[in-house]
Amino acid sequence: MPFRIVVFEQHGSGWLKTAGISEFGRDIIVEKVFDLPANLPSVIDEPEEFITEDFDGDLVLDFLKHPDLSEHLVRLCNKKGIPVIASGQHIQGAIAPFTCCGLGRLYAAGAYGEQFGIPEYDVEMRDGRIEGIKVRRGAPCGATWKVTSRLIGMTSKEAISAVGREVQYLCCANPSAFDPVSGKSPLHFAGEVHIIALKKGIAACT
Repeated sequence: MPFRIVVFEQHGSGWLKTAGISEFGRDIIVEKVFDLPANLPSVIDEPEEFITEDFDGDLVLDFLKHPDLSEHLVRLCNKKGIPVIASGQHIQGAIAPFTCCGLGRLYAAGAYGEQFGIPEYDVEMRDGRIEGIKVRRGAPCGATWKVTSRLIGMTSKEAISAVGREVQYLCCANPSAFDPVSGKSPLHFAGEVHIIALKKGIAACT
């Protein structure tokens, strides 16, 4: 039986990741997408008017922008026993990596966690140049897969220099959302985890 994902978003805020999951996921279905309006009151006293308990799945992805809605959604998921991933947020009861491509391998995330999160590459080299790249795990936006064709034929040095930049061109993270602790934005983080993944892939084949 496919692993069922339910998505909550506002004005299409998660469409790129939903599309990536559908395209690159295996035995995973996006069962339902709840798309809420973007323009909402700054304070929502009754979030149940927007999000009811009428959903079910193996995992919920929270791409909501409104904190009141996200907190309500997490409470509902905890009540229903459904794990919820709220990347970039700080909500008790949710799995909250810094970015979607920063998710570690967590049993609670099921098939999604096996296939999506911190990227992993298998690399084939010939005569000092990249001949092939296979993605074992990647970002739900699909950037991990989409950059591979751009790296074929490059030397390892050229590819390592290029991969972070190419991923950032495709990344949908907010470049202005700097983390006060690390001083990095989600965009920079996405580039760096892909550089690390490619270095590991190249090292493993040499």
